[in-house]
Amino acid sequence: MPKQILTAAEAARALGISLDTLRRWDRAGKVRVERDTANRRVVPASEVVRLKGSEGPEQLSARNRFRGVVRSVAIEGLLAEIEVDVTEPARVVAIITRESAEGLGLKPGMSAAGVVKATSVMVER
Repeated sequence: MPKQILTAAEAARALGISLDTLRRWDRAGKVRVERDTANRRVVPASEVVRLKGSEGPEQLSARNRFRGVVRSVAIEGLLAEIEVDVTEPARVVAIITRESAEGLGLKPGMSAAGVVKATSVMVER
């Protein structure tokens, strides 16, 4: 039988976030936590499931997907701005020219940054 209550560290690991982020989310009211007899944070498994969202089959072919929790929704006129805190590890895949890769001297294990440039970002639930 799966655990019904997770320690804060277990919940953070399951969500792909740091323990500090989980604590901030608790203070901000973004995550429902309880306290054990020693007054430590514990998180119901159902809350982790809620924050992770649906893990059913993906309906899009997009590779660069960043799952997370909605931070804010700002609606003005015909537009809505949705800000999402990414909650799970993500991998960004880039296709660049050989010349660019050689010029950057890229090797496995090196530190690098991926910059996503897109004309649109879709939101799914």
